[in-house]
Amino acid sequence: MAVFAFFPSLTKHLFRDRLRTAHAMRRRQKELLVPLINARREYKSRGGKPRKETTFEHSYVDTLLDIKLPEEGDRPLTDSEMVILCSEFLNAGTDTTSTGLQWIMAELVKNPEIQEKLYEEIKATTGGDHEEVSGDDVHKMPYLKAVVLEGLRKHPPGHFVLPHKAAEDMEIGGGLRPHGATGDFQAGMGRDEREWQRPLEFSPERFLPGGAGEAVDVTGNREIKMMPFGVGRRICAGLGIAMLHLEYFVANMVREFKWQEVAGEEVDFAEKNEFTVVMKKPLRPRLVPRRS
Repeated sequence: MAVFAFFPSLTKHLFRDRLRTAHAMRRRQKELLVPLINARREYKSRGGKPRKETTFEHSYVDTLLDIKLPEEGDRPLTDSEMVILCSEFLNAGTDTTSTGLQWIMAELVKNPEIQEKLYEEIKATTGGDHEEVSGDDVHKMPYLKAVVLEGLRKHPPGHFVLPHKAAEDMEIGGGLRPHGATGDFQAGMGRDEREWQRPLEFSPERFLPGGAGEAVDVTGNREIKMMPFGVGRRICAGLGIAMLHLEYFVANMVREFKWQEVAGEEVDFAEKNEFTVVMKKPLRPRLVPRRS
């Protein structure tokens, strides 16, 4: 929807059908989400507490209901604003996950020795009894996490994160950033050779203990040398979901199949900008079952 805000008088005529479709989707989102938001609002107003059988305490919707906007007289978020934010929370991990998954698997096809090292870790962690690698299992696999982080470093979902606007005058790097000024941040810093040795090489070991990326995390809390999901207060709300899904899918796909390059369908790392940065030539590997 934000696309139509740049030139509304022009886009409403040029993209009439798309705008109609977008409005219909937003109405459907409101129909689905507003009753859930209202139910949670009523639950909080009655002092509701989580059930004993769950560890759930504070949901994303709780956070939205608690927000007050100081620059607008401490007003709460409207239902429409919460619907937009909830939709972004659910969707944010979808495109980044599918895009990141394809890039990571492409690197594993191109680097079979890394793929086999990851497979050995998966086997050692899960054994042969599990039907699948579980969400609990992935947290026990440091090399899996390193593979995913290296994939996000070399192939961030976008080369720029969404622009940020200064809420007040501030000094950054010795210069004044006035109120209302817009700042852009380059997610492509993960390929900066001033920050990373051999940045174009796919090397998960850099994220293991003793590696140059050991102190780096995708939230930017310790050190900002990569930002596939943004950083700070405006970091992507779907980060946790995206990371869990990436680790889960990569682990299970490598456990079940050996991913091999096909003659005539060699891996091509050329990029194409869509909603995210995708492979210009989609990955088409040969999958060989590992288990009979």
